[in-house]
Amino acid sequence: MTDRLSIALAQLNPTVGNIPANIDRIRNARAEAAARGADLVVFPELIVTGYPPEDLVLKPFFLDMVEKAVTDLAAETADDGPALLVGAPWRDQGNRYNAALLLDGGKIAATRFKVDLPNYGVFDEKRVFVPGPMPGPINFRGVRLGVPICEDIWTPDVVETLAESGAEILIVPNGSPFEAGKQDQRVQLAVRRVIEAGLPLIYVNQVGGQDELVFDGASFAIGADSGLVAQAPAFTEHLMLTRWERGSDDVWTCAEAERIAPAEGLEAIYTALVLGLRDYVNKNRFPGVILGLSGGIDSALSAAIAVDALGAQRVHGVMMPSPYTSQESLDDAAESAELLGCKLDTIPIVPAMEAFEKMLLPAFAGRDPDITEENIQSRSRGITLMALSNKFGAMVLSTGNKSEMSVGYATLYGDMCGGYAVLKDVYKTTVYEVSRWRNEHLPAGALGPGGRVVPERVLVKAPTAELKPNQTDQDTLPPYDVLDDILECLVEKDLGVPEIVARGHAAETVNRVWRMLHLAEYKRRQAPPGPKITKRIFNRERRYPITNGFTSIV
Repeated sequence: MTDRLSIALAQLNPTVGNIPANIDRIRNARAEAAARGADLVVFPELIVTGYPPEDLVLKPFFLDMVEKAVTDLAAETADDGPALLVGAPWRDQGNRYNAALLLDGGKIAATRFKVDLPNYGVFDEKRVFVPGPMPGPINFRGVRLGVPICEDIWTPDVVETLAESGAEILIVPNGSPFEAGKQDQRVQLAVRRVIEAGLPLIYVNQVGGQDELVFDGASFAIGADSGLVAQAPAFTEHLMLTRWERGSDDVWTCAEAERIAPAEGLEAIYTALVLGLRDYVNKNRFPGVILGLSGGIDSALSAAIAVDALGAQRVHGVMMPSPYTSQESLDDAAESAELLGCKLDTIPIVPAMEAFEKMLLPAFAGRDPDITEENIQSRSRGITLMALSNKFGAMVLSTGNKSEMSVGYATLYGDMCGGYAVLKDVYKTTVYEVSRWRNEHLPAGALGPGGRVVPERVLVKAPTAELKPNQTDQDTLPPYDVLDDILECLVEKDLGVPEIVARGHAAETVNRVWRMLHLAEYKRRQAPPGPKITKRIFNRERRYPITNGFTSIV
């Protein structure tokens, strides 16, 4: 029985499905941990495949590759170096499990299966996995380790079982996506489990972007006295070594570890957007992004995020003026590109507008111009961006925000076109807040310049689509502070009319927003993915019928 144990927490950024690359990341982390004297290296949930692997795990040949990779990796631990606790989808007696596997002494020394499979929000694990039995501790070099997996600590049962069966330290591999304010929730949850079990707890989380999910890492450890004893940074790969000692009362304490405060508030939101875009572009091997720079706040912020994520040389802005585009917008788009150092081309859409007008004139005979002609402008811009994307390979970055997407204030096959919508889950009021924050801060790891990156005039002028003379968003929508509060009540909080009215909103405005919200469902189903930062992102987390007669709630 040992009285000292060095445990390394390896928060890594895997690529879903790229098993060889993920194994290389595990192997490199093990080498670093070995050089620092670790006995055990703990990795996030399903690190071998990346999380979430979704329906990949339904393919037997995929699981064959997982098993071979894990078996080969286990053989490498015969070198007397650190053991590995890795996560992988695993077959046992004909069932598929979300598993944690201890690799030690050249073999798979122990296997534990996830008990509580989440099936809410962004999670769909019951679709592909079978719940495991209640686990007992793993005996590792004389220390009994309890290994609840992610959701297993969100209720008390699994930890209670482990404590009752003699666990001494709890080690929790996680694939926990970011949302604003979630880190405090995680730590408070871990503290509850520590208080109930009287055991220290090590929490290891994945980092990186995966489609619409961003994993923030921010791994940590809680002592048996409920105090935070170790904290890794957020939004970056990191190997953190913790050194544990057994006390005379047989309680393990953390003798040495880092404590790096993770990003929070607007910094966390902005960094999540940068990481989500960076990984989506890089993991899908796009050479860069192309976006419409209109001179408005959404495109200015989207460009800033893109430059911070990819570097200015991989961001291509395009200003596509129409007869309704103001000189102010032209100047603001140019200033955005200049501040960021990215390329800006100007391609007027007037020839396309004239061509469509001529082409459609016989079909539209006898009808006055209306929103149809406005949408043709937006779709002309979409065609232009997609043509440039096809020719040069860069991904089109959509710039619409959550407020607009919520109520359908966007043109299908126009400004909605693109491969990724970086502001998809960002309300308009937050767009302004994040833009002001970025003008005053240079985030860690950002590839863009310090100082102001969003022009000041863009932050103060009235937002407009400029599809007709003297147009502003507020001609069609409630003020954004009103709209966003109502939307948050409807989308994130599921509140009814009385509760929303009690916040100071008119019942008719609430009903109007509700109706717009549900009429726009068909548009959102066709929108590109984007990074989740709120409690409930559209499509993946909020599923409403397109054909829906429940359009009035007053």
